[in-house]
Amino acid sequence: MPNTATLQREAAVNVYRSVEQGLKETGAETCGLMFIHCAGNSQPEQQVRTHLEQTSESAFQVWKDGATQAIAVLLPGLSLDEVHYEGLRIKHELQETVPGADPQITLASFPEGERPSKATIQHMAESSKLVDSSEIHIYTLDNTADEPERILIVDNDPTVREFLQLRLKMQGYETYEAVDGLAALELIEKVTPDLVLTELNLYGIDGLPFIHHIQNLEMEQPPKIVVLTEQRVEQTISQCFRSGVDDYMTKPFSPVELDARIRRCLH
Repeated sequence: MPNTATLQREAAVNVYRSVEQGLKETGAETCGLMFIHCAGNSQPEQQVRTHLEQTSESAFQVWKDGATQAIAVLLPGLSLDEVHYEGLRIKHELQETVPGADPQITLASFPEGERPSKATIQHMAESSKLVDSSEIHIYTLDNTADEPERILIVDNDPTVREFLQLRLKMQGYETYEAVDGLAALELIEKVTPDLVLTELNLYGIDGLPFIHHIQNLEMEQPPKIVVLTEQRVEQTISQCFRSGVDDYMTKPFSPVELDARIRRCLH
């Protein structure tokens, strides 16, 4: 007789397969997909279903993933903005009706010709457990490259590096990290990142000299440079942009805004 873990894995695979099939069968030009994970052992599948029955004007399907305990919601015909709005409504509903739910939500909308694979659906389900519950994570795909884009994170704060690595891996990027400018320059030559996300306050070599060193490396395609720093001096910001920096953000920062700026730089 199969054990509980085996049954849960089989149930999860069936959920991913059902979601994949549902995405393929819908005739809608766009189709929204959402994964919801709540704190604790009780996942409010019925509350989500009831909420959609009372508020949704279009057809929907709901499943529960037995492996990640995430709730999958298929929303045919909804654009990304509409799925995001629906996610906000569900989040508010669960916070109001389920004590201690603290919902974590990952969502996306896929056009007719770009339905996700079962592996992508599984990754979305798993990522819902890692999302900061204070925001809604918009899951994106890079369909233009065979390999994930590479991002080098340069910061002497291990907490910042860990957060950024987790965040960027959830977006599908391949990540590397360096604690100072010298280590970063060595890594850039070895791994040829597509983008360097760097603090200006670094040990050894930092600030504008570090940026100039990156730009003077003998590389066929130099990386994009996004500064993420505590420095807020207007003169420093202007000098960075004059030196060819692609974007500049100050700490503390909005992770959602950082996601958008990185995508803009890379695409």
